[in-house]
Amino acid sequence: MAQVLNAARSAAAIAAAIAAAGTLLAAAPVQAQGLSEMIAGKLGVRLGVTRIAPDVTSGDLSAPAFAGTKADIRADTQITGGLSWAINDNITLDLPLAAGFTHEIVGDGAIAGVGKIGEVKALPITLLAQYRFFGASAPLRPYLGIGPTYAKFYKARSTAALTALTGGTPANPTTLAMESKLALTAQLGLAWRWDKQWGVDASVTKTALKTRATLSTGQTLDAKVDPWSFSLGVSYQF
Repeated sequence: MAQVLNAARSAAAIAAAIAAAGTLLAAAPVQAQGLSEMIAGKLGVRLGVTRIAPDVTSGDLSAPAFAGTKADIRADTQITGGLSWAINDNITLDLPLAAGFTHEIVGDGAIAGVGKIGEVKALPITLLAQYRFFGASAPLRPYLGIGPTYAKFYKARSTAALTALTGGTPANPTTLAMESKLALTAQLGLAWRWDKQWGVDASVTKTALKTRATLSTGQTLDAKVDPWSFSLGVSYQF
């Protein structure tokens, strides 16, 4: 929780700086052209790409294992979307949408040289409450968001390298599973609208996420995954 609060404080500081820098844009002549970015009661949609980059702090694989046997999780990029609903001119509910991400699991620590030891699919289900700075007619609006994320892990599978490391055989390979978890996500974003319907949205989020991998051998490995997520998309407001 402390990590999320720190991330939120950092996001607030950055957003304040962006807000100060963008004040002139908020009052620029383009405002008079009748732009409307997330006015109360409006539904917005977006389509773009998201990169999830885990910031892993791995524990050790439980015995029997080499001392310092750890794991890392690699990033993945996918096409994503989202829905936004404006409660009022400054408060918005946002639901990111994705079909799922596939992350490679690689050896780290004492087994850093073994390469890929597995992979897992992840579906982050997040609902964010956002505060958008400036008025609804401003073309450039920084925003802060916070909300819960349910990180669904599924279809985890191991490789022959993991089987060899844990005493399995081709006839009896080691399998793995990862626990799905509820976490908290903080967000910093910027929305730019060039007319009444169309715009561009960019955001970065940080999720304070811990999980556990369990092998068919009974061994476990706890890790802080704490992913960063970077999104860029084109938005449309109905």
